[in-house]
Amino acid sequence: MNAPSPQSSLPAAAACAQPLVRFENVHKTYDERNWVVNDLNLEIAQGEFLSLLGPSGSGKTTTLMMLAGFDSPDRGQIFMDGHDISRLPAYKRDMGVVFQSYALFPHMSVEQNVAFPLNLRKVSAAERKQRVGEALELAQLSGFASRRPAQLSGGQQQRVALARALVYRPRMLLMDEPLGALDKALRERMQLELKSIHRQLGITFVYVTHDQDEAMTMSDRVAVFHNGKIEQIDRPEAIYNRPSSRFVANFLGETNLLDGVITGVGSTSASILLKDDNSIRDVPCHLATLAVGDPASLAIRPENVRLANPGEPALQARLVDSIFHGAHCNLRLTLPSGTPLTMKLNPGSLNRPLPVPGDTVALALPREHSLLLP
Repeated sequence: MNAPSPQSSLPAAAACAQPLVRFENVHKTYDERNWVVNDLNLEIAQGEFLSLLGPSGSGKTTTLMMLAGFDSPDRGQIFMDGHDISRLPAYKRDMGVVFQSYALFPHMSVEQNVAFPLNLRKVSAAERKQRVGEALELAQLSGFASRRPAQLSGGQQQRVALARALVYRPRMLLMDEPLGALDKALRERMQLELKSIHRQLGITFVYVTHDQDEAMTMSDRVAVFHNGKIEQIDRPEAIYNRPSSRFVANFLGETNLLDGVITGVGSTSASILLKDDNSIRDVPCHLATLAVGDPASLAIRPENVRLANPGEPALQARLVDSIFHGAHCNLRLTLPSGTPLTMKLNPGSLNRPLPVPGDTVALALPREHSLLLP
């Protein structure tokens, strides 16, 4: 099974239409030696919520800054509606931007902060009042118009920055880690509110984050960045269930990677002999180019590992530790080869005693939930 191309993973309505934005062979360097963004090709559909996900230094923020117009490509082009905007100034791009720092004016009221972009655009007083009121209502800040930023909580300040970015009705909203300074509970609530606002407005959102849960929660598509390139781009559930590489499998959620050697190859699946001499046949694989004798890894999420039934082919593992998480237990195990393995177990679903550290446990790795990676 070949990894999906960026075009094939666009929302169905957008796949046949011209993309709103297109990056074409874009490169960016700051030291003339290393590419921060390396030959980037990316299409962004009208109205989608696209998250750029990756570790620090992977190129995601530089990509956003080039899209916003705060930086320019050293090679390649960026198109919007088919027009080259690679050198177009930021103020001519019709894009709202929200940063992690919010960048609010402390001496201005909430209403004045939100109205600031309209003042720059010389919008009439009557229209300005109407738009500011609409933006404050959208951001659930109608009762805070006269307050100063210092009188607001972190979540409220974030909403002010959002209202200010939306008040002049941009075609796109770009966000760079806007929830990074918030505590976990507030961050999760704001994720749902951002998703709701996106649904109401229908404009294109491009969102930079290093938080995988954030990207999975809000996005129509996720682009996973690594070393200046997009390693994989697709719907969140497709990336989670069918990662295209070891990096994506490790970065997006927790994954068990069991090394071995390919012993047989089909058109969309292959067989692998693991280090522990366990052979698993007909496992789905991304690359049809895998050959017998090639090293490979079997990837399986902890929630898909289960206890084997009597008489079923199984891997033997020793339980090292069990960590209670309420709805499930995390079992940390070790295979005879020393390879670590994690599984999530629902104690309520067991019709047998819960294993304890030191026990030998028989494990089943369902083929339909496994994937072979090079």
